[in-house]
Amino acid sequence: MEDIKAQIETLLYEEAPDFEVSKLLKKDIKNYFGTLEESFANSSGKGFLVKHTRKIDSLIQMVYQVAMRSMFGTYMPMKSTLPITLVALGSYGREQLCVYSDIDLMIVYKEVPGYNTQEMIEKILYILWDAGLKLGHRVHEVGEIFEVAQTDITIKTSMIESRFIEGSKQLWSQTENELYRIRKDNQEAFIQAKIEEMKTLHKKYPMTMEPNLKEGVGGFRNANLVYWLGNILYNVDKIKNLDVHIVSKKEYDEFWKALEFLFKVRSALHLASGKKEDRLRLELIPPVAKYLGYENNHMKFSRKVISYLRTIKLHTTIWIDALTSCSSKETMLCPNTPDDSYLELLRELSTAPTEKFPVHPSFLKALNFSKRSTNVEDEIYEILLKIFQHPQSHLILSTLIDTKLLGYTIPYMKKIVNLPQFDGYHQYAVGIHSVKCIEALENIQDKRVAILYNKLSQKEKTFIKVITLIHDAGKGRKRDHSEVGTVLFKGFSKRLNFSKEEARIGKNLILYHTLMSTTAQREDLHSEKVILKFSSHFPTQKELNFIYMLTYADMNGVGVTSIYNDFNSRLINNLYLQSTLAISNVKLLQETTKRVKKEKKLKQLESFKSFSKSLQTKVLNISSDLFFIKNTPQRIISITQKAQQLKDYEFVITNNKYLTIEILRKNNLDLSYLLHKLSNLNIVQMDIYKLFSGIKYFRIDFDGTVDEGDHIHLNEIIKDALEKVHTFKLEKPKIDIKDIHIDCQHSKEHAMLQLQCHDQKGLISYFINIFDKRRVDISSAKIHTKMNKINDLFLIEKNGNFCNNTKEIIKELTEI
Repeated sequence: MEDIKAQIETLLYEEAPDFEVSKLLKKDIKNYFGTLEESFANSSGKGFLVKHTRKIDSLIQMVYQVAMRSMFGTYMPMKSTLPITLVALGSYGREQLCVYSDIDLMIVYKEVPGYNTQEMIEKILYILWDAGLKLGHRVHEVGEIFEVAQTDITIKTSMIESRFIEGSKQLWSQTENELYRIRKDNQEAFIQAKIEEMKTLHKKYPMTMEPNLKEGVGGFRNANLVYWLGNILYNVDKIKNLDVHIVSKKEYDEFWKALEFLFKVRSALHLASGKKEDRLRLELIPPVAKYLGYENNHMKFSRKVISYLRTIKLHTTIWIDALTSCSSKETMLCPNTPDDSYLELLRELSTAPTEKFPVHPSFLKALNFSKRSTNVEDEIYEILLKIFQHPQSHLILSTLIDTKLLGYTIPYMKKIVNLPQFDGYHQYAVGIHSVKCIEALENIQDKRVAILYNKLSQKEKTFIKVITLIHDAGKGRKRDHSEVGTVLFKGFSKRLNFSKEEARIGKNLILYHTLMSTTAQREDLHSEKVILKFSSHFPTQKELNFIYMLTYADMNGVGVTSIYNDFNSRLINNLYLQSTLAISNVKLLQETTKRVKKEKKLKQLESFKSFSKSLQTKVLNISSDLFFIKNTPQRIISITQKAQQLKDYEFVITNNKYLTIEILRKNNLDLSYLLHKLSNLNIVQMDIYKLFSGIKYFRIDFDGTVDEGDHIHLNEIIKDALEKVHTFKLEKPKIDIKDIHIDCQHSKEHAMLQLQCHDQKGLISYFINIFDKRRVDISSAKIHTKMNKINDLFLIEKNGNFCNNTKEIIKELTEI
């Protein structure tokens, strides 16, 4: 600082023009800003702001001196006699000036002939502007300050925070008299306007994952309002100087710890962004966290920000009411006595009418200071049930969040109350999101969902509210949050005395709570396989209704603006309606349920995880349920690996106790010919599955073996069947029309043909031959022979070649 003063002194001695002084100041400011990161690392939150404020003070003081020397030279008057005073306003006046915030400067003067005050003021401003300082300035004659303050509440507010920087102390005394008048003028209107202003700002900037540290909920504006009120009502210059009946030491210490941390965050936010920035945007969290020593723990940093914003909101809400008594005790819930225990206060909350919310600040204070045990008492769970029975229980849960008691009251949520969510989808921390979901559930706007909710019994409403609140409680762990959530719910449900059936349904809903929204928005709802797979997780109408309501609540609690819109609500409703029909088809649903369980085991295998994502998808999209039901996960892996490497065809012959032929082929297989050539052997079982990429898998089990000498011939027969299409005459079997059952309504995608009759030589070969001639595509087949009777089942793709020709096919099979 001394060096810059000496250089300026040299320039003044040499009578250098003002812009040379500005250039020197600009260079000094640039150098100073280059030292801010080091200064920040070695300062406290408020200490850094004070240090920065005083640096700006010194620059403005130098400019004042330069202007004086430039104007008056060696005839420079004493500062107190020159009727000009430089005053800091706003955050600059409070000594809380952040790095890139505007420097709010007020120049007060008194018009005295002969002093050329206007020219002096212009010189000060021009030097400051040329030096590159970001000024927000006002120039007023001392006699007009009071009148100007009455024109705008923002101007009045900034003047309340005035601080002397430089100039005439005599004029400053006159200015202070005017400022005193401003503070005392129309206080009630000012207080009401500032409270309404804060409410408006809180609606505009709620406590999201990207909080506005200045004007949002729990931000600096909350703290500033307490200061403004204390200043105009009690003439205090610091919040901690308010009467202990308003601000106790314990409260202030908690408040100051939070405010000090947020001072650091805001300074780091300016440094990281290189500009004035009040919103802690997601992309700025990593660099800001690094400045504060949380480089490797962004989650912990963000959780701390949210927690401290809550602390400031809680204490300032209580103090503002204590200062103003602006909250109505008649219309808001107040504690019966200030010394009620926590359980007593919780009981009062559980039975309070909806119109009594939000609760009176005195109730918040009573909750905050209430007597409570270290660990939650068993008795609390009875009260929790009453809370969930409240028609608007989200109001009670929000009160517990505001007093930082939700995690204490419901220990199963302790880890997630302030847990950030960096998924780019959720706009709230987990705790707020969960309560917002309850609010959406209790105030359903979609009539289709509302009808279902309104039909629920009180017990069922309580049940779905508990599920909705706890559905994301498993977040923040290494394991999948849905799986952890089921464990937490299991413990919670026991405490709430839920039945085994309620516990089972609840765990299932939590485990698959995202399934309905993802299926509706990402899957083909025209696919029967998709519908059946989804429905298998919710096989009863009650469970289906519950997941519909939970999905609605979850999507509506995501952010400030609901992502549940007309488009996706129609998709979800379509899935719901189709699933309602699907669960009535018990047999299909049971098969799909078995398949889903097998798929789950398959996904856990490391060998499956090693497949590419596209191959995993292909396997899981194989249409045949039987393929999954009949084969072990390891067997499915083996078949998939062979199919993935297949060039044209591959076959394996096993000839131990029984003959088994397995074939994978991409193109042709003349199955009718193959079976015809092997008609001397009895087929015990045959499976046909359509896999992926046009590949089919065949497995044929016979009741006997072939001689070793026939192996070569058998290989030739199979190759011949794979490489050619043959024309040959088959003997027609004897089939009665009553032996054939065809169901073209089996499912949306498949027709079914079932054949039950006496086994006959060449029967299956003949059957397949007719299908091949008519280009009937077998998606899956199960051929089973026992005690000379066959029970064959074919699932046939609905491509028009089968269902449109059933009469002709039956005629070919049965007529002699």
